Amino acid sequence: MIKLVAIDLDGTLLDPNRQITAEVKSAVKKAKAAGVKIVITTGRPLPGVVDILKALELTDQSDYVITYNGGLVQRATGEEFIKETLSSEDWLDLDAAARKIGLPIHAITREGIYTPNHDVGRYTVQEAQMVKMPLYIRQPEDIAALEIAKVMMVDEQEALDDGIAYLPFEFFERYNVVKSTPYYLEFMNKKASKGSAVKHLAEKLSFDLDEVMAIGDEENDRSMLEVAGCPVVMENGKTELKKIAKHITKSNAKSGVAHAINEWVLKDYQA
Repeated sequence: MIKLVAIDLDGTLLDPNRQITAEVKSAVKKAKAAGVKIVITTGRPLPGVVDILKALELTDQSDYVITYNGGLVQRATGEEFIKETLSSEDWLDLDAAARKIGLPIHAITREGIYTPNHDVGRYTVQEAQMVKMPLYIRQPEDIAALEIAKVMMVDEQEALDDGIAYLPFEFFERYNVVKSTPYYLEFMNKKASKGSAVKHLAEKLSFDLDEVMAIGDEENDRSMLEVAGCPVVMENGKTELKKIAKHITKSNAKSGVAHAINEWVLKDYQA
């Protein structure tokens, strides 16, 4: 029986309009009532998911959320218990590389989004608005003094892909690097990933990984899909991810998360 369901947000739980369908709300509520842990697993910081947690009634002390693509695992009430951050040296090295190749960059902390770019990148503004966090322009050295959860290089798809080709190879060894959307390249502590966070949380709750379902659609979901005993990929998900899926559920436009929970979780509880 599935005891924990880790669910990505954008492209997965949220529909194409970034809304939660009535079907998804109902399925999540039924699963929680059955005792299943529903864990939102996202690249966003906690302020960017508070409204979603409220809408899904996942705000109790016993509810958990994985933020910053696994950089932080915390209770829905805010208490942190797994944290993997970046160092000041990490930030300065990433900032120097971004300047050299001409990509906008920003760092995300629990307090806000910080960029050294006075001509603030379009996707930095978009990220701040989406995750509902304040945006600050600061000198690189000032940003280095902060506790950084993750760093993002952001630009139009073609410019970002061109820039990636010029990044030092050692960055891909040194950090957990994920391209979460065509416009976002994210850098996190090597120990931080959705997969490691899901694994640590399952261990904390004394669940076997065979009792874990993960639902996702993008490359930054791969690590949790690989550790979960029941990996589920959205119909709108990446083709490569579907190769490692136990199940393919409906698209996010058709409440695929609800379908997955109803078919492959709740039926075992109703038997």
